[in-house]
Amino acid sequence: MKALVLCSGGLDSTTCLGLAVKKYSASEVLALSVFYGQKHKKELEAAKAVVEYYGITWKQLDLSILFADSNCSLLQGSTQSIPKESYADQLARTNGSPVSTYVPFRNGLFLSSAASIALSNGCEVIYYGAHSDDAAGNAYPDCSDAFQKAMNDALYIGSGEQLHLEAPFIHATKAEVVKQGLAYHVPYDLTWSCYEGNEKPCGVCGTCRDRAAAFAANGVPDPALKQKV
Repeated sequence: MKALVLCSGGLDSTTCLGLAVKKYSASEVLALSVFYGQKHKKELEAAKAVVEYYGITWKQLDLSILFADSNCSLLQGSTQSIPKESYADQLARTNGSPVSTYVPFRNGLFLSSAASIALSNGCEVIYYGAHSDDAAGNAYPDCSDAFQKAMNDALYIGSGEQLHLEAPFIHATKAEVVKQGLAYHVPYDLTWSCYEGNEKPCGVCGTCRDRAAAFAANGVPDPALKQKV
């Protein structure tokens, strides 16, 4: 294996996976999906469909116990509801703190776990799909450029200089992520983004709104909506 890709089944990670497959070939890519107690565990069904589409090796990991004490609105058992508004509106009330769907240090834990799996499978690089829209306003600080650089340094040093981290969209908007994915024929019809794990996307949570805007900015309909709405 050459690359491990964190694959949630969502738009950004699937685009990341498509780029890695194009660069290294399917036989050299390993996908890792994580259950962390999320309400929208339906995204793991999407991840399964995506990895089957690409024909790559897939591993799953359960880290839900690590978030059992969190009241993050994204998690099962939370007393908070998932906000039905844009991230900008949510951030207007947080006074600089992350939004309620921020899972405590989630990407740090994912990447640390991924490093062990990557090293055990001979991978040289880990990919994850963080982009600038998620980092804006400190909504998701573990999607920021500063976080990516720090984690890359930690992985490189801690692995004995065997492993590094790639976040190819760290300076890109979600619309730019979609633009790249469309060019590489990423199977967006198989992906799931909505934070509500229902039969159909809610259309009004932060990630649904951002996804719709990203496709609209590229002048194309969301392929997933043809099947799921």
